[in-house]
Amino acid sequence: MRLTLSFFCLLATAVHAAPADMTGPQIGSLETGVICPPPTVGETAAPDTVAGVTHLVAEDPPFVSMSRRVPAVIGIGFGAKSTTADLMGLSEVTMTVTHPPMGKDRITQQSFLTRIDGISPSLTFYQFDYAYELVQGRWQMEAVKDGEVLYRASFDVVAPKDAPALAQVCGFEELLS
Repeated sequence: MRLTLSFFCLLATAVHAAPADMTGPQIGSLETGVICPPPTVGETAAPDTVAGVTHLVAEDPPFVSMSRRVPAVIGIGFGAKSTTADLMGLSEVTMTVTHPPMGKDRITQQSFLTRIDGISPSLTFYQFDYAYELVQGRWQMEAVKDGEVLYRASFDVVAPKDAPALAQVCGFEELLS
């Protein structure tokens, strides 16, 4: 009986677990990591996000770490650089970010439109701008076009003390609490 109960508990956990990371056939390359975001040059409307906007940057910053372990620090960013297998690229890609509950409404999912280029890597990232965003746990970024998952990448957001070197890499240590 104990073995059967354990099996059903494992099965229930597997059914409710987040989908595994993956890269679909329409993606030519995918890299993930942590970034120190450059200054923004503007914003674009993103009504399905808590902030209501996403940042526009003039230059894609390099990854400061290829880790998917991200310290919960204001100013740190994380995400994916990708290209499509087709040189023409893809527009109207829906990026959905799933995370532990945040903000006064306890939102667990945000989405916005993006484009993935077929020649130069396209950066899609999430940056911690506000204290309410600093929720620890599993975060997932999923790119979808016409119902097809292009890629899915998971990140673990941790307390700054659990990734001290990375928490200080962008020079935001005065914001650590």
